[in-house]
Amino acid sequence: MRDLFNQPTDRRGRNSSKWDLLESKFDVPMEDGLAMWTADSDYPTAPCVLKALQDEIDHGLFGYFTDFSKYNAAIQWWMKERHGWDIDTDWILTAQGLGNAIAFCIDVWTQPGDRIVTFNPVYHEFEMKIRKSGRIPVQCPLGRDGDIYNLDLDAAQDLLDGTEKLLIFCSPQNPSGRIWSADELRQVAEFAERNNLIVVSDEIHHDFIYPGNTFTPMDVAAPHLRNRLVVLTASSKTFNIAGMKTGNMIIPDPTLRDAMAQRLRSLDYSANALGLKMVTAAYSPEGADWVDAQIAHLMGNKTAFDDGVNAIPGVRSLPLASTYLAWVDFSGTGMDFEEVSRRIRKDARIAPSAGPDFGPGGETFMRFNLATQRYRVDDAVGRLQAAFSDLQ
Repeated sequence: MRDLFNQPTDRRGRNSSKWDLLESKFDVPMEDGLAMWTADSDYPTAPCVLKALQDEIDHGLFGYFTDFSKYNAAIQWWMKERHGWDIDTDWILTAQGLGNAIAFCIDVWTQPGDRIVTFNPVYHEFEMKIRKSGRIPVQCPLGRDGDIYNLDLDAAQDLLDGTEKLLIFCSPQNPSGRIWSADELRQVAEFAERNNLIVVSDEIHHDFIYPGNTFTPMDVAAPHLRNRLVVLTASSKTFNIAGMKTGNMIIPDPTLRDAMAQRLRSLDYSANALGLKMVTAAYSPEGADWVDAQIAHLMGNKTAFDDGVNAIPGVRSLPLASTYLAWVDFSGTGMDFEEVSRRIRKDARIAPSAGPDFGPGGETFMRFNLATQRYRVDDAVGRLQAAFSDLQ
């Protein structure tokens, strides 16, 4: 099955934001540039998902639909089998992906002018959503011990003024790939309780866990937090179906869940039928086998990338415990960020995500998406080594 992830693909000219924005967003040429920024993969989704979609196409009718029971049951099965998390199907509400779910959470539980807490560097969409909604981000810096990020809750406490309403938390952590331990998650829960914060736990990367590591859902680590917890999950990263705009808000507490459900009803929101069918097919034994094969493929990619990039003097790709996003520190080169960026985009013709976009702590970093064919990873390594060859 691993060969499925190495078959050549060309996504250019198919309205792929990852590839078709290379020139306009990064000034990287379309004809031979490498897109390694936005977090989607370059290989087709699982065969079981494609079959489910083909069955719907063959049926040929796409009218109004009813009954979420199979979809909800598939999510329930996946969370139990893959993550040891027992959930009730009644806890599940849908959104148009996790970006939309985060926006809904901000809308329902905060007001314009409210302060919202994040731990940075973190997924840049958190701050973008906060600012676009007229709220104020409170960016609390993570500590760092060598290659490992850690929580500095004392420093975070000093930045709060008591008016904060929401904590948007990333677990596993994007961009560093850090997996929080159960004890660390309990510390976050205590921090939230102490400051009267609702916790929105973005757990979208929970399926990309490398051997030797264990992911614990926030609800498993801190079940006492349920009266202020919203967990966001989706199959979109795992199965590369983000374009179907289908994500989950899993809300154990009935009061919180009713508030969100009412807001969804007021906007006449519903998921799309094809997205539900694809997720239902994905969250299955066949889908699990495909994910395991994908993890094996990604392990090879990250080893090849880390070995090649870490051979460049002054460059350090932090070891990944999860995600397919390499977080690379260029501080040891002695170059300013503009020079690093110029060499990567102009000389190497690669478009990664800029570290400063992830907030405090990202100033010397670039994030590279490794969910692609191995030949592209090898090509990227060669280009980066050439772009920084004067450091040898």
